Amino acid sequence: MRFIKRIFLFLVVNIAIIFILTTIVSIFGIRPYLTPYGLDLTSLAIYSAIIGFTGSFISLLMSKSMAKWMMKVQVIKSPKDPHEAKLIHIISNISQGLRMKMPEVGIYPSMEVNAFATGWSRNHSLVAVSEGLLREMNDSELEGVLAHEMAHVANGDMVTMTLVQGILNTFVIFAARVVAYGVSKFLANNEEIGYLSYYLISILFQIIFGILASMIVFAFSRHREFRADMGGAKFVGKQKMISALQKLEHLTSRIDVRQKSMATMKISDKPKGILLFSSHPPLSVRIERLQRAQIS
Repeated sequence: MRFIKRIFLFLVVNIAIIFILTTIVSIFGIRPYLTPYGLDLTSLAIYSAIIGFTGSFISLLMSKSMAKWMMKVQVIKSPKDPHEAKLIHIISNISQGLRMKMPEVGIYPSMEVNAFATGWSRNHSLVAVSEGLLREMNDSELEGVLAHEMAHVANGDMVTMTLVQGILNTFVIFAARVVAYGVSKFLANNEEIGYLSYYLISILFQIIFGILASMIVFAFSRHREFRADMGGAKFVGKQKMISALQKLEHLTSRIDVRQKSMATMKISDKPKGILLFSSHPPLSVRIERLQRAQIS
């Protein structure tokens, strides 16, 4: 049932994208890329870039709102207990040290031990922690987790991830349609290519190339986790960052599978299967790197 829902959602999203792009292409006077004489590569490149970057930037601009909705984040307007006051105090200190605008701070209902940061810029961000993290971590470990998330914000990881995703989306869409054209031409035996068959074949190759491109996205995600660990260690001290990761390693079995869609935004995600498709490096590797690092 989940598989059928995913296929249905994928088709609906693609139909919506085609409708929106047809409108944009008409407004800007861009010629259709599939012509009776073959592919117009210039028009196809523009078409691919519009699709590739539009979706990524819309996701970025909506990231805070979507995260609040998906994770049921309760933003702290005024601290109501010592836990909330402690969160505000730690993040406020880090923000002042980095000369950044104070992000929104929130708590989401989950027994997993985790936290995440999102937002479309370093001065319009959200840092949220789970109820489980507040229960399980002491003050020192909490500082390490929050410093890691603030490092993501300070490094501009959300924007960089959006650019990487947009570029890869563009190449995936472009390559899928070029290859689909060649396959369709071969199957049609040099007769006129049917648009429906070409579209279905291009969708197939878009899925294949999208899976390959996701390896690059995951590789960047793992790289930014190492950078955020180092940044967190600089903010609050190497040992606090190591202690936080060690506690997470001890508690990694408590991953709430209902919230895996937000995994790339969090401080921890238990790698499963092939590492190439993991958003986070193993915690043991992250701890080892921090222990070896010379941090001033």
